[in-house]
Amino acid sequence: MKALLRCLVMMLVFQTGVAQEVDDGDMLLNRPAERNYDIIIESGYLKVGLYQNFPPYSYLVNSEPQGIDVELGKRIAAAMGVEFRVHWIVPDENLGDDLRNNVWKGHYLAKRRLADVMMRVPYDKQYAYMQDSTGEYMNEQVVLFGPYQQETWQIAYNPQKMDSVETIAMFQYHPIGVEIDTLPAFYLTSGLNGRLRDQVRHYTNVDEAFNAMRNGDVSAVMGMRAEIDHELSKAENSGFRQAGNAFPGIGKQVWDVGMAIKSSHRQLGYALEEIVGNIVKSGEMAGLFADVNLRYSVPEYYQAFLSEEAIAQAEGKP
Repeated sequence: MKALLRCLVMMLVFQTGVAQEVDDGDMLLNRPAERNYDIIIESGYLKVGLYQNFPPYSYLVNSEPQGIDVELGKRIAAAMGVEFRVHWIVPDENLGDDLRNNVWKGHYLAKRRLADVMMRVPYDKQYAYMQDSTGEYMNEQVVLFGPYQQETWQIAYNPQKMDSVETIAMFQYHPIGVEIDTLPAFYLTSGLNGRLRDQVRHYTNVDEAFNAMRNGDVSAVMGMRAEIDHELSKAENSGFRQAGNAFPGIGKQVWDVGMAIKSSHRQLGYALEEIVGNIVKSGEMAGLFADVNLRYSVPEYYQAFLSEEAIAQAEGKP
């Protein structure tokens, strides 16, 4: 998640029909190949790490990759003049595990299976420079860079069950669905000194939570804004509404989403950062979201130095 935002039970072995490299490393030493910028260009393909079964960002439809991150990955590869290939990621216990298993080291069961770049990584300087008890940087093997979207939390509700959602305190009296082992699940079960806990219902994913709302089992669903927008764009969910409430005490209400590469592959990072920056600033990224009925916000990273006119262009406004 997005392991910082969403955690699922780890799957150690899985197969996919999507083009991806499984064994492209050193056969003698059984370690990941060093696919730096020059090697990637020479090989003719870019392996883009995408979270599996994670609509609207990256998922399969009729065995074909779809989603916002898929489309962005294709545009990055095209700008580099290489083929786009998917490296599917199943989230582990936390973001650090995902970065280790998919960006710089490789899982112990598949050490040669690494992505050239990993998408949907929270662009967080505090996390990037986090230190352990000895003062060593915990994430020195990776570089977090290239923010391309700003994400936030969102609630959708059934107006037949609730007139509106002014505050989360209303969920003392109305059941709400969340994806299991995510920040919304923790936030709602611990919020208001635990007074919401009995009304929180846990589901495998946001889609399942919306199914529960259609069946009348819950009155609302909380998730990331793009996930909620994606569900609300479906005909079967047309009767549901977006809530406008805030989330006091949640920690991070809004955050930038970017990419990650191995720390020794800086040249690749510079190339990708320029490509993604052009996609964001031109308004192309906003167009990708608009094409699938999703709202888009320019990352805070760009808001710090772009003019109002440039930000409006990045947001796809005339």
